[in-house]
Amino acid sequence: MRLESWRTLTKGAALSAAIALALPAAVRADEFKLSNNQRISCSRGLSPGKLTTATCRSYAYLFNAKTSEYFRCAVSLAMTRDNKEVINVQTDGGCSKRARIFETDGNYEFDAAETEPPNTNSFFGPGGYAIWASDVGSRKLRGCITIASGLGSDVSKCLDMTFD
Repeated sequence: MRLESWRTLTKGAALSAAIALALPAAVRADEFKLSNNQRISCSRGLSPGKLTTATCRSYAYLFNAKTSEYFRCAVSLAMTRDNKEVINVQTDGGCSKRARIFETDGNYEFDAAETEPPNTNSFFGPGGYAIWASDVGSRKLRGCITIASGLGSDVSKCLDMTFD
């Protein structure tokens, strides 16, 4: 009786393993991946009345590894200050859908790089940086820019991307 129980248990385990191995291929969901080459470019300008404006912009790509459709995403931060304080901070951004790269579904990988104009990151201090964070299992993306205000504390804003 023990031998028969062992055979039944072994057959059940083998069947369960076979189903578990076959299931991911049959029920594979869309997988979104964030590009590895985000870039940031910053510029500065002088306004009337001794105001200075710094603007930083960053781009990233969110790629559907199954369908090969992708979104080009951008986030920007503009900071206006005088000699004593930050007067205004504005953020903008979003993602625009691009065409599929391949006609059929598959298991794709993706990376992208942006060209950028001459970079002047040291306008008020050590400069700025951009961080992109993506949820691998869904189309959720946040772009963040941090720039030095030159007044002791950095200005940092994050923006959740909207998809058109």
